[in-house]
Amino acid sequence: MPTRSSSGSTATKNPPGNQTPNTPDINESEIARLKVDDLRSRLRRRGVTETADMKKDDLVKALVKSLRDDSSGNGSGSRGGGSRTGAKANGAKSGGSNGNPPGNQTPNTPDINESEIARLKVDELRDRLRDRGVTDTADMKKDDLVKALVKSLRDGSAGNGSAGSRSSGSGGGIRTGAHTSKSLKYSQEIDSVDDEPERPGRSLVTTDHEVIRRWAESRKGVPCTVDGSEHDGHAGVLRFDFPANGREDRLREISWEEWFAAFDQRRLNFIYQEERSDGKQSNFFRLENPDREDG
Repeated sequence: MPTRSSSGSTATKNPPGNQTPNTPDINESEIARLKVDDLRSRLRRRGVTETADMKKDDLVKALVKSLRDDSSGNGSGSRGGGSRTGAKANGAKSGGSNGNPPGNQTPNTPDINESEIARLKVDELRDRLRDRGVTDTADMKKDDLVKALVKSLRDGSAGNGSAGSRSSGSGGGIRTGAHTSKSLKYSQEIDSVDDEPERPGRSLVTTDHEVIRRWAESRKGVPCTVDGSEHDGHAGVLRFDFPANGREDRLREISWEEWFAAFDQRRLNFIYQEERSDGKQSNFFRLENPDREDG
């Protein structure tokens, strides 16, 4: 029967199996009964990566912590305010009662100080944007550079991506052309890391840099080009090198910036799967150029 406090009011108890106070929707016993693959899958969907070497107890704790952070308001709606790696699913930083720091006109992003960014020199702005994977800044004026850097930082804080992967065309939507394939037409479009497949085995398509990067890195994939396919000083055929497939001698590792520069320049679409129809992680992907029959 319910317990009563000294004042006579009925105390609210958490449901059986829930050892997380004030989070009645989180049933730790139920989570502990999930299989390891299910735990990794749920964590991956919440933006938690690098779980391959984690044991079941750690996976359970990481998922409970991620759910608890969201329920307490530390990460709701954005799944952690940026990229989560390994068990570092701590959620976005909360502004709390102190509000945003002076000079920050971006709500709920206390680490972004627009006034400080505006004081940077043009070369410094370009360097920071380049570090975040934002290219084509040579002809941009200072005001535009400031806005681009603030937007890139804000997108990261809002859970749309982490530093080092976005570019001016990272979220430009699906590319179509005269030779758009049927597989693209029947694929679910993914616009951000918050989007989830409608079902296991679903064919997906995206041009979002952060979605692609997280997908590859969660499988320990490294951005590569086929050695000898380079032309005009640019990366040639784009690939990922997955440890599970064994090292391919013909692949040469390149930076994410170089990989995405070639990806955007060639107007490619990234067609892929998160999971196979049986729920297991899938490494399937292919790149399609809708302007050419051979992709």
